[in-house]
Amino acid sequence: MEETLSSQKIYKGRVINLRIDEVRLSSGRCTKREIIEHKNCVAVVAIDEDDNVLLVKQFRKPVERELLEIPAGCVEEGEETEFTVIREMREETGYRPQKVKRLGGFYSTPGYCTEYLHLYLATDLISDELHAEDTDEIELVRVPLHKISGLISAGSINDAKSIIGLLLYLASR
Repeated sequence: MEETLSSQKIYKGRVINLRIDEVRLSSGRCTKREIIEHKNCVAVVAIDEDDNVLLVKQFRKPVERELLEIPAGCVEEGEETEFTVIREMREETGYRPQKVKRLGGFYSTPGYCTEYLHLYLATDLISDELHAEDTDEIELVRVPLHKISGLISAGSINDAKSIIGLLLYLASR
């Protein structure tokens, strides 16, 4: 366990905050921790009636490329995670799930970030688009479920939340 001696916010942004914590280790030595504060999020494995996985293709500036991902988004203040799943599905895919089931959850990068991802399965999808300002350039991609393992192995799906979510779903079938 580390004892926090002081905490200083050095950046407050729209998506993240950055703070520096001075901590005392169990050995008595003091050091600093750089911590990104990020809202908790949901990540959604969405399966349609034809056993296709609904993925989204979008450009990710930090890695300077398009990624193929499962739908995901931040939980807003006071929002239940199941509601976030429905909202994000409508915004990113144009579909509303009639069934939402929790698959688990995980910390994205606990070495320096507070973000926790709640993982869900969404099924019984009906068309019900909800427009959001930051989703204009997201492309919906349907992939047959039997091709998912190959896409992960080939590196075509290569972000952690998507790999974790899809492999957990495949293992639970």
